[in-house]
Amino acid sequence: MFIFIYTLLIFHQLHTKAVNTLCKIMGDPQYPLFSKDGDLTIGGLFPVHSKETLPSFEFTQKPQLLSCSSVYLRDFRLAQIMMFAIEEINRSESLLPNVSIGYRIYDSCGSRLSTMSATMGLMNSQEFGVGYRCNGQSTLHAIIGESESTATVILSRTTGPFKIPVISHSASCECLSNRKDYPSVFRTMASDYHQSRALASIVKDLGWSWVGAVNSDNEYGNYGMTIFLKIAQEMGICVEYSVKFYRTEPEKLKKVVDTIKKSTAKVIIAFISLPEMGLLTDQLSIQNITGFQMIGVKSWITVKSLITPNSYRVLGGSLGFAVKKNNVEGFADYVLKEFWNTAFPCSKTEGNVSQYALSCSRYEELLLLKNYIEDVPEQRYASYVYKAVYAVAHSLHILLKCKEKEGCEKGLTIQPQQIVEALKQVNFSIKMGDSVWFDSTGGTVAQYDIINWQRDSDGSIKFKSVGYYDDSLPPHQRFVFNTQNVIWAGGQLEKPRSVCSESCPPGTRKAAQKGRPVCCYDCIPCAEGEISTETDSNNCKQCPREYWPNAEKNKCVLKAIEYLLFTEVMGIVLVFSSLFGVGLTALVAILFYRKKSTPIIKANNSELSFLLLFSLTLCFLCSLTFIGRPTEWSCMLRHTAFGITFVLCISCVLGKTIVVLMAFKSTLPGSNVMKWFGPKQQRLSVLFFTLVQVLICVLWLTISPPFPQKNMKYYKEKIILECSLGSNIGFWAVLGYIGLLAFFCFILAFLARTLPDNFNEAKFITFSMLIFCAVWITFIPAYVSSPGKFTVAVQIFAILASSFGLLFCLFLPKCYIILFKPEENTKHNLMGKTMYYTAKK
Repeated sequence: MFIFIYTLLIFHQLHTKAVNTLCKIMGDPQYPLFSKDGDLTIGGLFPVHSKETLPSFEFTQKPQLLSCSSVYLRDFRLAQIMMFAIEEINRSESLLPNVSIGYRIYDSCGSRLSTMSATMGLMNSQEFGVGYRCNGQSTLHAIIGESESTATVILSRTTGPFKIPVISHSASCECLSNRKDYPSVFRTMASDYHQSRALASIVKDLGWSWVGAVNSDNEYGNYGMTIFLKIAQEMGICVEYSVKFYRTEPEKLKKVVDTIKKSTAKVIIAFISLPEMGLLTDQLSIQNITGFQMIGVKSWITVKSLITPNSYRVLGGSLGFAVKKNNVEGFADYVLKEFWNTAFPCSKTEGNVSQYALSCSRYEELLLLKNYIEDVPEQRYASYVYKAVYAVAHSLHILLKCKEKEGCEKGLTIQPQQIVEALKQVNFSIKMGDSVWFDSTGGTVAQYDIINWQRDSDGSIKFKSVGYYDDSLPPHQRFVFNTQNVIWAGGQLEKPRSVCSESCPPGTRKAAQKGRPVCCYDCIPCAEGEISTETDSNNCKQCPREYWPNAEKNKCVLKAIEYLLFTEVMGIVLVFSSLFGVGLTALVAILFYRKKSTPIIKANNSELSFLLLFSLTLCFLCSLTFIGRPTEWSCMLRHTAFGITFVLCISCVLGKTIVVLMAFKSTLPGSNVMKWFGPKQQRLSVLFFTLVQVLICVLWLTISPPFPQKNMKYYKEKIILECSLGSNIGFWAVLGYIGLLAFFCFILAFLARTLPDNFNEAKFITFSMLIFCAVWITFIPAYVSSPGKFTVAVQIFAILASSFGLLFCLFLPKCYIILFKPEENTKHNLMGKTMYYTAKK
């Protein structure tokens, strides 16, 4: 217990000692570049000069203060607009009516070291009165600045423990959106997340899939490029290289230039701060590296100091995003007169300047700009500083409970944290018409102009607006870009191409090249049966079953339906052959009819001959049912007609063969055979054999009839429309029955081959059956192996060949005798050999 009480006493003593500690400045004080006293004080931090001269660090004498040179005109104007806005507020009767705002503006010289020094100067008073006690509170209420993201990070980390709000006009690093690390940082400028997304969008819309990337090695460049690379990958944009350097690293700069020189990408994303961009441009110009399309960012795309005769060869035609430009009314007049008369230290004849013992030598370069205002209308960041000052004023207006007629409560003590909370609530409009408010990250809405570097008719370089990006608009209206007004790299009117591989046309697909980015690929034709309908397809898709790719493989078209047509050459030949057979058969029938009373006709059973000629006619005609588009009825007709007509034909031939045998037997003494196979029995035998085939066909059609089907097995690119057999057993039963009758007929004819030649036709029947069987035995393998319409053609050929075989073998010899050897067409001649044969027996 005693130890605890003792510890409390020690801490109390240490706290009392700290509170009572007298404050004094270690070393020489850091004086502001511009200052004015007021009831409330706002600090400002701008790189008014761009070059820093370091003192000697030999430690043989006390180090001198850092010195700056080379006026950076843009940020000098930003310091002026801050003073202009404060003076405007001080004159206002509605905003902080009875409260005056003072300012202290420091020059950060564009370096990290000077930024740190200026920040410490801002947070401390330059002189302390005798006995001044340190209470840990700064006299500042807010700080406007810094211009660069890295400098703003340094500033905010230094002021963060004291909760002093920092409102930057151009620090856009996405890192500053982290409210955990930077709870007191606000920006009147949108985060680079939006600029990076806009960069990726413009690259995608312009069809560039192969780009190079260069960024400053600082918070602004690193965070911005990281976001761009991520979004670019999501959008299918490939980055050939991503390199970075800082302004103090000449070796890295040399490597960057060498990388650009060796690259194949014609588009470069330059997410670079202004100092680095100047160095890069100089090196590219010195080495004459031109022809690259630069895509820039707000830090350099509208900076006139980059324009030189040499730099335009490198940067001419550049595209990029610049912050939206709003001219502040009255600012130009203030810059020309009031500023130099009232705010510029070395212009004063009376003087509070002497209290800081300032040397006017630090203002000599600024004095040269006294009458120069041509750049004022082009200052894009001025309105953002103007908004920042007004945001602080509105937050103070809320905290001081100001009323227009009654004024503000001056006795209130305002803590920096209160201003931070008040800034989150501000929402007002300035005289340019823009609304000012901060989102949950401390930033504002993204609004960019798309700028194009162009040479005017008089040879001067201008920054022409060719579009805009406004995140406050609906998604389909945010990005507007007019490419017709763009001058591209090298002064070209035609957009440059920047791709690793040319686009794959429809009908092909992309095949990635091993070890290279996805934008580098080969174009491979789609495989058989597949198409691609879009440019740069990753995969081809299969056509539906009844479709097939066209020649270009970019469209599925209906497969050609193939069947044996009447109009094609093969169909015409087969039809002609069929009709020729019919005609020939008709001529034979006419000849036989006219000569029916002659011995040769009578001797060969004229009734069966005419029935045979009729069946042959049907055989020739049934082949026509196999030609044309298969239908349900034609499929049933062709097979049944074929089976029945051929059985009728073979039955007639079989009957003639039996008649020959019976007729010869009846000539022998005591034989009475013919009465058992007379005309009646002949007709019944033909009818019986035919009815058996009819029964087989009826069963086939009843159980599983033939039907039309689309055969897609033989050809992938076309459909064979054919008649499916329905039942293979039915088909082979029909064919087998025909073969059985033909074989039986052949055996009987073969047995009768030795009968007298003058009397019988057994040899001709034998030969005709031999041809018939040979044709149909050959037909079987040909039928099975022939694809598509050739299957039908083989069957028609077999029908015609066997029909012609029967016609020629059975009727040609008789026609020859009738027409050319009528003297042999006598009963005596026909019976001669028979009598001889009988006598011999």
